[in-house]
Formats: sequence, C-alpha cells, structure tokens
Amino acid sequence: MAEKKILMLVGDYVEDYEAMVPFQMLTMVGHTVHAVCPGKKAGETVATAIHDFEGEQTYSEKRGHNFAINATFDEIKPEDYDALVIPGGRAPEYIRLNTKVLEIVRHFAENNKPIASICHGQQVLAAAGVVKGRLCTAYPACMPDMVGAGAKWVDANETFTNAYVDGNLVTAAAWPGHPQWMRKFLELLGSKIEP
Repeated sequence: MAEKKILMLVGDYVEDYEAMVPFQMLTMVGHTVHAVCPGKKAGETVATAIHDFEGEQTYSEKRGHNFAINATFDEIKPEDYDALVIPGGRAPEYIRLNTKVLEIVRHFAENNKPIASICHGQQVLAAAGVVKGRLCTAYPACMPDMVGAGAKWVDANETFTNAYVDGNLVTAAAWPGHPQWMRKFLELLGSKIEP
C-alpha cells in the first residue's frame, strides 16, 4: 500500500468521534494525516463535541476532548495532499465561512481527489458548490443544504450505518457509519484492508 498524505479540516466543536476515529484509523493503516483549523497553528488544539442519540428528537451534545492540530492552516497547500476528510459537528457551520477552506475543497473536487465527508461536514461541501448532481447523504438536518446545493439526496433516516460513494466522494450521515465510511474511503485511496 502506498502511503497517502491526507488533509483533515476541523474547527472548534468538531464532532469528537468524527475527527479522532478517522484520524487514528487512517494513521493506523500507514497514511499521514494533517489536521488543520483556520486561525490555528500546529501544536494548538480544538475543542470537540460528543454527539449522541439518546431518544430525543435530535442528538445531544457534550464537551469532548482537546484534539491536537498537527499542521498550520495558513501554511498548507492543497496540491501537496492526496485526499481530504471533513468531519462533522458544529465546526462546519463556521469553517465554511472561510474563503480558503472553500478553495481547498474545490481543489480536491476539481482534481478528482478522494473526499470523505460525514454528518454536518457536508455543509462545507455545499458551501463550496461541489455537490451539484452528486449522490450523497449527511445528517438529516443538513438535507435542505444538500438539496439546495443540487445534491442527489440519499435518505439516511432509516440507518446511520451506511456510506455512499459517487466518484471521488464518499459521504455518511453520522459516526455510526464509520466502518463503511472509512472502508469505502480507503478503497478510493487504493488501500487494501483484508478481512
């Protein structure tokens, strides 16, 4: 397996599992992952949020961990990376306001590089204008954003364990979909995981 260099876009109150688990999984199989946040430098952290499904009409939210930023946002060049990961949580709703974040996402889309986005991360994809005509899912509350951006919406209400691939894009609705989401992303990267 050839090592890939992967960029992960995070921000304060990124969903804990959706940042930490993919970071660890991708690192475990031999890839290099650089987690960056607008306005932050390598060595700093972002606060995470833990979202859970506890019977209410929407998820609950609790303060999570401090997630380490290991690269400086202002210094990264998207052309140096093979793939992109966008976790969910509350971070996407504000990092999508950053022009450089949107330019980064467009670089990966226009160059057909693998993109893995989960939950509310798809708000960044919609803001970047890269989902028109693309089959994808997201956390159900993001459906208006996705449909408004021209995506072909796949309803994730029945189960959060699925992931969907459309070309270079793999999306999932929430962290219960990690096994399929990461497996399909690793396939796009050309990584082989034996059963």
